[in-house]
Amino acid sequence: MGLNPNIVQFLKRVERSLIVSIPVLMDNGNLKIFEGYRVQSSTIRGPGKGGVRFAPHVNLDEIKALAIWMTWKTSLLNLPLGGAKGGICVDPRDLSKGELERLTRRYTTEIINMIGPDIDIPAPDLNTNAQIMAWMMDTYSMNKGRSIPGVVTGKPIEIGGSVGRESATGMGLYFVLQAMCEKLGLELKSQTIIVQGFGNVGGTIASLLSREGCKILAVSDISGGLYSSDGLNIEELLNWTRQGNYLKDFKNERYEFITNLKLLTTKCDILVPAALENQITQVNANSIECKIVLEGANGPTTPKADKILNKKSIHVVPDILANSGGVCVSYFEYVQDIRAYFWDLNRINKELKRIILGAFEEVYKVSKEKNISLRTAAYMIAVARVVRAIELRGVFP
Repeated sequence: MGLNPNIVQFLKRVERSLIVSIPVLMDNGNLKIFEGYRVQSSTIRGPGKGGVRFAPHVNLDEIKALAIWMTWKTSLLNLPLGGAKGGICVDPRDLSKGELERLTRRYTTEIINMIGPDIDIPAPDLNTNAQIMAWMMDTYSMNKGRSIPGVVTGKPIEIGGSVGRESATGMGLYFVLQAMCEKLGLELKSQTIIVQGFGNVGGTIASLLSREGCKILAVSDISGGLYSSDGLNIEELLNWTRQGNYLKDFKNERYEFITNLKLLTTKCDILVPAALENQITQVNANSIECKIVLEGANGPTTPKADKILNKKSIHVVPDILANSGGVCVSYFEYVQDIRAYFWDLNRINKELKRIILGAFEEVYKVSKEKNISLRTAAYMIAVARVVRAIELRGVFP
């Protein structure tokens, strides 16, 4: 891209990182200290935006990487936002509801000077949800002495959340996949689908594609996957998992239980990795048999695997484009909170489709013009916007 070396130095570092100790009095009377993080990668184009995750593998480097991803994602959609991320190193399954609430409220208090509607707006991520956001919003508001719903997104609708937010990432995937199939001359409803991850994102896209008429060959969760050459009954499986059950415990003689590793290399037309990062690697990339990889998760494909897939002429729709529906509708929620005027679902989906397909068309055009992958094209566009903002604002003082 011929970037100014000074700007490259600017882009290589995050703006600020905060590490906090979070003391929580457990139900048994013992005090336990957890470690939490909030990182702002860039606020050059607007307030930071990014989720908060609770997981035992969370560390500062992971949060930094995810914050940088958010910078590129908001830039690619041309939203007036920057990139941020937060998290706590904890397995929330080990906590009672009371312990989880105390952990969330203390974490919010520790990062309170880094967040706010015009500073940095957290949202749900891995193992966090609308209830966690409600506690964060309440803690922030109590400290400020007034209700401030715009401090977080992904809240319950009753306290300033937006309709369509929960299904936004999956809906965005659906819109992008429709457009990609159209470009390739494929009839979407005739395609066979495999989805890794059956949570909010994977479950939504599987449901939408099933209703479209696609045959869903396999889905998986943390316990493993289910496969059927005749296609799975997605609504039946969603009802099962929504009750807190694992897919491995679902009984149907027509379904075969398979591992997540086997699922990724099972032949299909469209593979949707919607679980965790680093799932498609140089170890299994040569065994991937599909036409399109639609990245529902952040970073599911490693750089070496990406090169292998490109050589195999597999079309990879990159994460910063494919799964950006979540941050797009988070932005809508933020706007609605600030204006105290809320939209209906039709407007949410109409605006989401307009923005995400606008980004897709731009990425596809650059990809064809420069004969580069969709991922490279997406990053070129996203980086160029951040670079231009830096050039216009200059370096203070």
